Amino acid sequence: MLKKILPPDKWKIPVLIASGILVGAFIFIFFMSNAHSYISDDPEACVNCHIMAPQYATWNHSSHRGVAHCNDCHVPHNNFLNKFYFKAKDGLRHATIFTLRNEPQVIFIKEEGAEVVHQNCVRCHSELLIDPKLNASVKNFDVHMTDRKCWDCHREVPHGRVNSLSSVPNAMVPLPQNPVPDWLQSESNN
Repeated sequence: MLKKILPPDKWKIPVLIASGILVGAFIFIFFMSNAHSYISDDPEACVNCHIMAPQYATWNHSSHRGVAHCNDCHVPHNNFLNKFYFKAKDGLRHATIFTLRNEPQVIFIKEEGAEVVHQNCVRCHSELLIDPKLNASVKNFDVHMTDRKCWDCHREVPHGRVNSLSSVPNAMVPLPQNPVPDWLQSESNN
């Protein structure tokens, strides 16, 4: 059985070389693109792509900064596998868009992502949705649980009015860390 899988003797060296090149290229691209940072829950990973700077800056100045990071709102929390499946699928879509330089001037959330964010709003704020004082003081409160997304009314939470790359022109955002080793940078400067 193993003999059927292995290449003929004259092909072993070229197959090993080609496999090594492919594995090496994959590791190099994975490292240089900071792909490993997206596995974490660090919000600074979201600004590896410069287009996310307004979203990071507005979140960083919001009341949610102390209690919720990007993944708390933007990925499902119903189970571990679904969380990382959604994160990988969304990340691959984002990476493809940014690699092809096809990012829009204004970012809009997709319907699937909007549903995830809405479910996470409800998950974190469920106690407010059953508060009898709030129910009595909000007109048409029953609509909150059926026909609308949370941000239909709570538009400013947590990103404020982010409409374009120029929405927060003076906001300080962290720059992605350069993956090129110091010794290599110093060699190229000489």
